[in-house]
Amino acid sequence: MSRIASAGIAVPKGVEVAVDGPVVRVRGKHGELEFSCADGIAVSQDESTLRVATKRTGRQARALAGTTRAHIQNMVMGVSDLWRKNLELQGVGYRAQASGQAVNLQIGYSHPVEFRVPDGVKVETPTVTEIVVSGIDRQLVGQVSAEIRALRPPEPYKGKGIRYRSEYVRQKEGKKK
Repeated sequence: MSRIASAGIAVPKGVEVAVDGPVVRVRGKHGELEFSCADGIAVSQDESTLRVATKRTGRQARALAGTTRAHIQNMVMGVSDLWRKNLELQGVGYRAQASGQAVNLQIGYSHPVEFRVPDGVKVETPTVTEIVVSGIDRQLVGQVSAEIRALRPPEPYKGKGIRYRSEYVRQKEGKKK
């Protein structure tokens, strides 16, 4: 069984953590995040280390402690260094253009697709076939990336579509005569 919850969370310089009962607030150079712990989970702070402990025993309490530790670790890393997801567009004529809080995509449909980006996430297009999604909230960055990818997921015959940079798309063999 994993004992990830017993590992401490190192707080880097420039990051402030405030523990107020079940609420943990993390502030850094990129922004501020807040997390409410579940019942039965206690978070304590020593100088530059955070510790997560359970108030109860049992499998559910240990699972919640590990999940809580992972969320807080992701918050600390997000406010000090942004989370990033890189997407690539594969296909003839596929292109993306970021403009304000929206991304305009030409991805093989008869019309351009406009994707509205929620607050807390920044989307950049360094090239017309590359999209970089970044933000302090890891879950939100992953969700926005998945929603953009779902607009045109990679297809297995030609490989056209939107994919993550490191994603491998297995190619299928076409029909044979």
